[in-house]
Amino acid sequence: MKIPYRTQRLLQRLGLIALVVLAVGGLVFFCWFTWLQRYVIYTRDKGAIINMELPPMVALGQEAVPDAKSDPISIYYNEGDNAINTSKDLTQMTGYYADAAALEKSVSTVFAQAKALPAGTPVMLDVKSPKGNFFYSSTVSDKYNPDLDVTKMDEMIAALDKKGMYLIARLPAFRDYNFGLSHTSNGLFVSSGSHLWTDDDYCYWLNPTSEGTISFLVEIVTELKALGFDEVVFDEFRFPSTKDIKFSGDKTKAITTAAKTVATACASENFAISFVGDAKFPLPAGRTRLYVKSADAAKAADIAQQTGLENPAISLVFLTEVHDTRFDAYSVLRPLEAAH
Repeated sequence: MKIPYRTQRLLQRLGLIALVVLAVGGLVFFCWFTWLQRYVIYTRDKGAIINMELPPMVALGQEAVPDAKSDPISIYYNEGDNAINTSKDLTQMTGYYADAAALEKSVSTVFAQAKALPAGTPVMLDVKSPKGNFFYSSTVSDKYNPDLDVTKMDEMIAALDKKGMYLIARLPAFRDYNFGLSHTSNGLFVSSGSHLWTDDDYCYWLNPTSEGTISFLVEIVTELKALGFDEVVFDEFRFPSTKDIKFSGDKTKAITTAAKTVATACASENFAISFVGDAKFPLPAGRTRLYVKSADAAKAADIAQQTGLENPAISLVFLTEVHDTRFDAYSVLRPLEAAH
C-alpha cells in the first residue's frame, strides 16, 4: 500500500521535530548535570551528596575527596638543658614588603627592587595564597600560583638570603581552599555538620584545634627555614567572622593555644614566629611579633598601649602604605616600591 504524499510529508516533519526535541533534551540534561556538580560535596558520614543550599560556584567542577592517608609530622619541644632560648631580644626594624599583587604583577620587578636594598634590610614576601597555591617551589604541596613566575621567585629568595637580607615570609594560616578540599576532617564544618563552610571568596577555613592543621603549618615553617627565611608571619590566624560554623569550644582559647603551639615548635634564637592581628591578639611569649594592618597613624600609640607588649617598639610591626612618622616609633614595613 502506497503512503500518500501528504502523509509522507507529515511523517517527515514529525520525525524532524522528534529529533530536535531529543537534541534539545540531551543538551538540557548535559547542562543540568554540569551545573549540578557545583553542589556535590563530601561529608563525613554519607560520602558524596548533593546539597542545594551551597552558594553558587562553590568548588565548581571539583569534588571534595576523603583525607589523604598521611601521618602528621611530629612536633618536638626543647626542654631542660637542651631548651632553645626563644626569648633572645629582637630589634626594632624598618623595612619593606611585596604582597601577592606585586608578585603577580612582576616577580622580576620585585626582585630588582629588593636586590637594590642594603644587606640586612627586612623584606617580607607573600609565599602562599588563601587558595592554597604556593609562590615558590614547595615540597609541602604541588599546587602553585599560576599568575606568577615560581622559578623566578625561587631565584629571588636564594639571592636575597645570600645577600644577607632579613627575610620574612607571610602566609594565610587557617584559610586554605586546597588543603581543606583534600583534608576535610581538618576543616570547619557548617552548623549542621553536613559540609565544609566557605567564605565569600569560596575558600575553606581550617580548624585551629586540629592536629593535622597545626602539623601542616609547622611543615611549611620548617621548609621556609631551610630556604633562608628568618621569620614567618601568619595572617588569618583566627576563626572566620561567622556564626554558621560548627565549633563548640572557646574560640579565644583555641587561637591562644594554637599560636603558642606553633611558636613553641618553630621559634628559635635565630628564627621568629609572628602573627597578623588586632591589639588584643594573644601573642605568645618568646621570639614573636604582632603585625597590624591598615592602622590609623593617629591611633598608633593607643594600639601599642592596648597590646600590653613589654617593648612595643620592637614587638609591634605596622604594615602601612603611608609615610607618617608616628609609625616610626615602632617597627614598620612599607610597600617595596616605596623604597625607590
